[in-house]
Amino acid sequence: MATEPVRVQQPLKFGEDFELDLRAYELRRSGIALKLEPTPFGILALLIEQRGDLVSREQIVERIWGKGVFLDTDNSINGAIRKIRQVLNDDSEDPRFIQTLTGRGYRFIASVAEPVAELPALRIVEPALGSTPPVSSAPRRFRPIFGLALSIMAAAAVTTWVVAKFWHPEGAIPPIRSIAVLPLNNLSGDASQDYFSDAMTDELITSLAKVGALRVTSRTTVTLYKHTDKKLSAIARELGVDAIVEGSVVRSGQRVRVTAQLIRAAADQHLWAETYDRDLGDALQLQSDVARAITDQVRAQLTPELKEQFSASRSVDPEAYESYLRGRYYIYNESFTDPKTLTQAKASFEDAIRRDPGFSPAYSGLAETYVCIALFGQAQTSAPEAFKLAREAVRKALELDPNNGEAYDALGVLNWRADFDWKAADYALSKSVALSPSYSCAHEDRAVFLAFMGRRAESLAELEKSKQIDPGPASAGTEVGVLIQLRDWGRLVESSRQQLAANANDWLMHTNLALGYEGTGSFPEAIAEYQKAIELSNGGDLNAVASLAHAYAVAGRRYDAEKILRDLEQKSREGKASPYLPATIYAGLGEKDKALELIEKAYQAKSLDLGWIFRSDLRTDNLRSDPRFQDLLRRVGLPD
Repeated sequence: MATEPVRVQQPLKFGEDFELDLRAYELRRSGIALKLEPTPFGILALLIEQRGDLVSREQIVERIWGKGVFLDTDNSINGAIRKIRQVLNDDSEDPRFIQTLTGRGYRFIASVAEPVAELPALRIVEPALGSTPPVSSAPRRFRPIFGLALSIMAAAAVTTWVVAKFWHPEGAIPPIRSIAVLPLNNLSGDASQDYFSDAMTDELITSLAKVGALRVTSRTTVTLYKHTDKKLSAIARELGVDAIVEGSVVRSGQRVRVTAQLIRAAADQHLWAETYDRDLGDALQLQSDVARAITDQVRAQLTPELKEQFSASRSVDPEAYESYLRGRYYIYNESFTDPKTLTQAKASFEDAIRRDPGFSPAYSGLAETYVCIALFGQAQTSAPEAFKLAREAVRKALELDPNNGEAYDALGVLNWRADFDWKAADYALSKSVALSPSYSCAHEDRAVFLAFMGRRAESLAELEKSKQIDPGPASAGTEVGVLIQLRDWGRLVESSRQQLAANANDWLMHTNLALGYEGTGSFPEAIAEYQKAIELSNGGDLNAVASLAHAYAVAGRRYDAEKILRDLEQKSREGKASPYLPATIYAGLGEKDKALELIEKAYQAKSLDLGWIFRSDLRTDNLRSDPRFQDLLRRVGLPD
């Protein structure tokens, strides 16, 4: 933790009405204290101190955390800069305060009013995680001494924590607490077998994700490093892990050979390597053997239950296992919102079940596929029917294996989105996390669920866990979901833009960006993005269609809104659209009675919309004060 002396000045004034007061540990606007956590506050102080100059990420790390502290500083810096911009209402695309120099660092570009005189220097130390910064309500004449005392206390606490966590006697080997399994190379000489090596990678990650003593990077993130020529040490730094697992797969008929090695990344030290040659039907035991060997090498403590699972893996029909791996490949490596992909995944899991009815993972894979079909399948199967089939698959998966964490995740989503049973959903999602602590999907689903329930602090904490496991695109998508539920429209715009920079044809992200624009009052931009989302989804996303009509209505384009409304009402009468969607358009048109009548109808039908966006939906903001709306919120069991 940094303890470099910083010259403490009188409050530094910048912008029109901001001031940074290091004595009171406050950022204020027009005299009102703004909420800014210790890390962002420290970075802002550093940037202002060196205003006009480039401040590198390395300088930030040294000042805020100090040298030699092994943390995921890249994500921490990115998050801190985002929070600073949010509180300053700054735009990364057109900055007024903080300019990003890609790959180099940051620069504070606003003018700062120089203070009349300086106070004596003292050391500013970031408080330990969870501690409270100096309170601003202390009498002014005691603030410098009070702040210094708290800084010294914080420094002592931090020093104790750092020594306990990171110091090792000379010659001792630092423990390995986090690993990433890089995509296993397909050495079969057949490119059509790439799916097999990718799916085997997924399975090994799934096995290791059950080990609570290890943080295992998610499959979606490590996929970004397939065929990379980056050094392992660089990959480890980017992922914030202590060790890397890499290897290869050779498939020949019904035989499979897996070679794996464990490398301590920082020292490029090979700790372990082994080759496993088995029948395809024994692949489950092979994966358990590899996972057990890795946990032995890193001295990870296994629960008795997990030891038993690793030693008791069953055989599986080889052709069933191959079909299962195909299903896994489709659902995890292709677009899970694409109806064609979902159809292929469903067929593969069903074939696996036909060939081996006792294989639990095939049922949980099928359940997850049916949940995605209900949510994104664009009416290829009705949502009630898809949820029914998903529930049957989950029941069978847990009957065969009560420790199937992925099945509990699917069950939690079913309890949430289909049943409106918030207590059961909370239990199932928590159970999934407990059974597979590094299963990123469970953390992601739970983060959004907690935000949906209005449990902001818990949601953001779960989101941070998700980011540690999966710092890649999937975690960023989860952040978007959380921001929607928390109605943080400004950050939603920023996050959606970042996602679209990576994939400009993501129709769902265009919808989210449009929602952010509408929430910030930028209706022309919102309308353009809704139109783009509808175009990219081939007109299939009716929620985007309804949102476009709502934006038309609020923007005064009544004719355009009513034209869409008539079409959606017809679809609703035919059972092809939820009555909730035309209700949002009526709300935009100011016809509240009709809107509330249709929302009640949607509640009676358990519309998917009520299990997703009902509490946070800005399209119904003008209905929220109505007693009928408040009564419905109580009946649904959601906080206002």
